[in-house]
Amino acid sequence: MRKGIGLWCLLFSAGASAHEVALGGGFGAGFSHPVLGLDHLLAMLSVGMVSTRLGRHAIWQVPLAFLCFMSLGAVLGITDIALPLVEAGIALSVMLLGLAIAFNRALPLWPAMLAVAVFGIFHGHAHGMEMPTLASPWLYGLGFILGTATIHLIGVFTGLLLAMKERRYPLTRITGAGIAAMGTLFLIGTVLPG
Repeated sequence: MRKGIGLWCLLFSAGASAHEVALGGGFGAGFSHPVLGLDHLLAMLSVGMVSTRLGRHAIWQVPLAFLCFMSLGAVLGITDIALPLVEAGIALSVMLLGLAIAFNRALPLWPAMLAVAVFGIFHGHAHGMEMPTLASPWLYGLGFILGTATIHLIGVFTGLLLAMKERRYPLTRITGAGIAAMGTLFLIGTVLPG
């Protein structure tokens, strides 16, 4: 029980400071941004989990689509090209990916890749806009790409593990519902003043 509470507090304390952390301003800052931001973390875990429902080549194609378009979004952010509703897009990505997991249905590959590509642009734009001023864009970019790929991989393993337990326990659905609920809270937070 104590370990669970400690882990819960650790997750939320890191998320509260995720956008203020600048570990050295380069690779470390880039790697930590998706790992410590709860909105990014949940979306990226979800991309890995959703890809397991599609199976076969989708296990690497769906996360790769996210990574490629996240990189494009980061270039937009680093070069100060405006993208409207970034935080709402990120929150919506968490909510919709959570719902996809909760309903536990395999989506068609191309619509799934299109959806995660759009979500990746929003996440990447946020990474790019929040790059520390003195950071090397190359090191920072490498950091957040590797951080994101690591989270995707953990999501794939989580999805496979939950699928093995699915017959006995509805863990996948419960996990997806929890992620969708967090996404809904993030979305509400983007529209409420203050």
